[in-house]
Amino acid sequence: MTDRPPRRFWGIVPAAGIGRRMGAELPKQYLEIRGKPVLQHTLERLLAVEVFSAVVVAVAAQDRAWPHLACAGHPRIRTAPGGPERADSVLAALRALEASAAPDDWVLVHDAARPCITGADVLKLIHTLADDPVGGLLALPVSDTLKAVESGAVAETVDRGRIWRALTPQMFRYGALLHALEDAARQRRPVTDEASAIELQGLRPRIVEGRPDNIKITRPEDLPLAAFYLERQCYE
Repeated sequence: MTDRPPRRFWGIVPAAGIGRRMGAELPKQYLEIRGKPVLQHTLERLLAVEVFSAVVVAVAAQDRAWPHLACAGHPRIRTAPGGPERADSVLAALRALEASAAPDDWVLVHDAARPCITGADVLKLIHTLADDPVGGLLALPVSDTLKAVESGAVAETVDRGRIWRALTPQMFRYGALLHALEDAARQRRPVTDEASAIELQGLRPRIVEGRPDNIKITRPEDLPLAAFYLERQCYE
């Protein structure tokens, strides 16, 4: 009887978005923080976690900035054609791994615009979910009071005890995530993150509490906040 080969870990970074809410000439992943593009920070953080066999970055066909990124030629970086929606980009990246990844390998999908992810949080996610039958995601419990709104007025106060904010990375097995996203695409069911695609399969991803400084850059005011967090993390 032969031993089963160890599972490998693959990273996926969908980076084909144009960041309309930023109101900038460049997509938000190429705006600079502390002298580097956002995407450069993000990829450096992931590559520093040496568990990844490769990290696949899904970029738009017309992306002229990507080849000039310092880490674009890194030996563990691969590229895939990005799509109009996040799910399209992640699916393209998964298909780019078909010749390399086994069905039971783990895939960690991380937002291009989350440059403050720490190696400790990535490893916490991996170690917590290593033997989980489904997988899961980093998330944060909501601390604000939440209101459901209809026609500009409060309809009800939502019980925040059951509400968590989804972060990334989100970690699922290669075969399960590929099937879930392909199935959602066939049925034209919108998915906003990988966990929602897995949920459509009737499965329940686990929550792993992450750090509050793992912010996603969506608006101009997020840039100085991310710069602050990056600088503070240097002293940890």
